Amino acid sequence: MRESLRNKIIEVCDNKIEKKGSNVGLSFYAFFANKNDDPELLMEAATWWISTEKLDHFEKAQKIKKMLLEMV
Repeated sequence: MRESLRNKIIEVCDNKIEKKGSNVGLSFYAFFANKNDDPELLMEAATWWISTEKLDHFEKAQKIKKMLLEMV
């Protein structure tokens, strides 16, 4: 996963946790605008989420953030 996507996902997780609490869930669509302006990046996130990690449609933001921080 490219570093810019990883950083974006961590930032979104932090924002969601701050606004909605530590139990908030999200899907990989949370990392993108409602329009598909970067299909390559969307597919990279989807592939990581669905194929690589085999995550459910919704996962806890804290879990996703922890996974990404451990990738370093």
